[in-house]
Amino acid sequence: MIALVSIAFIFFIVYATLIIYYYIGWVSIPSFKSSQAGKPPSTTISVIIPARNEALNLPVVLQSLLAQSYPAHLFEVIVIDDFSTDRTAEIISAYSNTNIKLLSLKDYEPADKLNSYKKRAIETGISKCQGSLIVTTDADCYLPQKWLAAIAAFYEKYNPVFIAAPVAINNSISFIEIFQTLDFMTLQGITGASVYKKFHSMCNGANMAYEKKVFYEVDGFKGIDDIASGDDMLLMHKIFKRYPQSVMFLKSTDAIAE
Repeated sequence: MIALVSIAFIFFIVYATLIIYYYIGWVSIPSFKSSQAGKPPSTTISVIIPARNEALNLPVVLQSLLAQSYPAHLFEVIVIDDFSTDRTAEIISAYSNTNIKLLSLKDYEPADKLNSYKKRAIETGISKCQGSLIVTTDADCYLPQKWLAAIAAFYEKYNPVFIAAPVAINNSISFIEIFQTLDFMTLQGITGASVYKKFHSMCNGANMAYEKKVFYEVDGFKGIDDIASGDDMLLMHKIFKRYPQSVMFLKSTDAIAE
């Protein structure tokens, strides 16, 4: 019994030390506002959104993208229909007179040849995009009006090759969902602190950005394309190994994807 208590106490000390370390790291990250840019933006951005059976969610994310304060001529949105069986393609096509473009993964890859549909969808989108900065998000997100402006301003000020950005979730007031929200908030704090301190690499594919040229420098998803997940953290790790000082976290209320 004494041995078990001792082990539990050691684990508690280690856990508490890590939490304090992450907390100090989080509060050390300078907050950033898109208004800090100081000059007109110039970065061309391609927003990449893989979507499978997201007909109900797409209107929200697409409308939030059309409402961005970032100059429309500097960004495009590419939604890749990942073998959907609902009205996903139809929903995207309704925006054909905007800077939102539709790609269908089935036009490029047979379904039975893919190990990771999402990675291949992102690769396909990047191969057809025009922007120098790739920004990824999910089809079920809502993006604040200054989202792209904050990312571009941060990129132009600090010149990172990879940007991890914050993600929030909105839940009801039930106990379980409140607990989930708190747990997710803690994870975001750990993400920001770990990236800022160069302790380890963490990110969320719903809100991250990287240079197109760097994606190809590290051979994209080559070597990790046999794994179904990991389009975010595994790619970040590949980039971090080559550019450890140029991977940054964007701490900004303007840049939170929900």
